[in-house]
Amino acid sequence: MLKLKALILAAGFALGACGGKSLDVVPVTNFETDRYLGTWYEVARLDHSFERGLTNVTATYSKREDGLIRVANRGLSAKTQKYKDAEGRAKFKSDETTGHLKVSFFGPFFGDYIIFDLDKANYSYAYISGGRDSYLWLLSRTPEVPDAVRQDFITQSKALGYKTDDLIWVEQSAR
Repeated sequence: MLKLKALILAAGFALGACGGKSLDVVPVTNFETDRYLGTWYEVARLDHSFERGLTNVTATYSKREDGLIRVANRGLSAKTQKYKDAEGRAKFKSDETTGHLKVSFFGPFFGDYIIFDLDKANYSYAYISGGRDSYLWLLSRTPEVPDAVRQDFITQSKALGYKTDDLIWVEQSAR
């Protein structure tokens, strides 16, 4: 049953990647994959079916033997109080020094994963776009970010065309 739920969650991401209005999002350059690997906390997101009702969401990135990146997402269902896991893979759209990847959780279907801002000094936070106005995330190495980062994320996201009033600030209390 858990595998079926993960498959449905992943299918929702793959099929939902087509929804929303396309945005002109420019990825970061001088990206360093090895520094990006590891666990990130989801601080904020726009609502979508495959994460609806989840708290304590994390994403963990690691290298795979085939050269792709393993993506392991985990979130706690507020309704069932059980964790939901989804595993996918990511590949760079062009080169490994540009923060634009394609991510798949379901078969051959890949969605955009565009890192449009990043703390390049410490890799402590990242702003992620799905390339459309319905997919947006703020990730951090810690469960919370300083107010200045939060405000900058809102400002940059709004300038790109996102409805930042609709952001969900993810609860990270079960740590």
